[in-house]
Amino acid sequence: MDRRTRRLVAIAGLGMLLAAGAVPPLRALRWLAPGSDPVAALGWQPTECLRTAPADAAPTDAAAVEIGRAVFRSPLLLGGQASRAGLSCNSCHRNGRGNPQFHFPGVSGAAGTADVTSSLFSSHRGDGIDNPKPIPDLSGPAATRKISRDPQAQALEPFIHGLIVSEFDGAEPPPAVLAGVAAYVRALEASACPAQATEPITLAGSAADARRAVQAARAALDGGDRATAAALLLAARTMLGAIAERYAGRGLEGDQRALRSADRALAEALALIHASKPGVDAALTQWLADAPAWEALLARDAPRSLFDAGQLQARAQS
Repeated sequence: MDRRTRRLVAIAGLGMLLAAGAVPPLRALRWLAPGSDPVAALGWQPTECLRTAPADAAPTDAAAVEIGRAVFRSPLLLGGQASRAGLSCNSCHRNGRGNPQFHFPGVSGAAGTADVTSSLFSSHRGDGIDNPKPIPDLSGPAATRKISRDPQAQALEPFIHGLIVSEFDGAEPPPAVLAGVAAYVRALEASACPAQATEPITLAGSAADARRAVQAARAALDGGDRATAAALLLAARTMLGAIAERYAGRGLEGDQRALRSADRALAEALALIHASKPGVDAALTQWLADAPAWEALLARDAPRSLFDAGQLQARAQS
């Protein structure tokens, strides 16, 4: 397939991705390689190889990693078509690893590859050459990651900045967000990989990710960084959206209402941030206090959601 044909396929595929109602039951199914087992691909994920901060590490170091970890999972860090399609850094680098089943129309060649200079995603770096490359494991050796783990090396920050604003046409990230993504990537290393290579994608883990993002937002607010707090709340809202995808269907209306209520509370906190009004910390404290109730409701109904392997298999094949 030549470059022009691949681009036409890409545009058509993206159109399907963005069309209203054309993304059931999970958006991630749309960038799954043909023939992939949906349960293996979307019911399981690689375990995260996140290095534990040493006891003498500054609290700001751990906070930076949490910021980076949250926005790494948010499509809103990126821009343009990738963000509209719902792609995040985590879509290609699942839990900071690779994604051998990734296949996006017009951007991928073989499964597990992506053309990072595609004009589909970038108005800056599109080079007109069809050159998809294997997606690297960010926990792997430096030679394959092509980035430095050295905290003193500053090359990673401009590299990530270029990915966000040029490769994906994203908005200028707040300084702490850029530093956080770099801190998160540097904290990924093979020596920190758990013995278990994969883990199930669960409600508990997904809800914990949302809570971590909100807690990181509170910490950013405590430091007076409202822009970073806003980015983290947006990340938390996309995490709630990913949970809601798995609770679509008859009999799960109560779960959907609970998730909409949780999302609305974050939207209201965001509005306070954007209006420079007080009360954000109290709102987030209340959100965290309310979270166990909606998590318990969703946990009760999890066997009927797409967190259940049987439900996911049936819906993916329908």
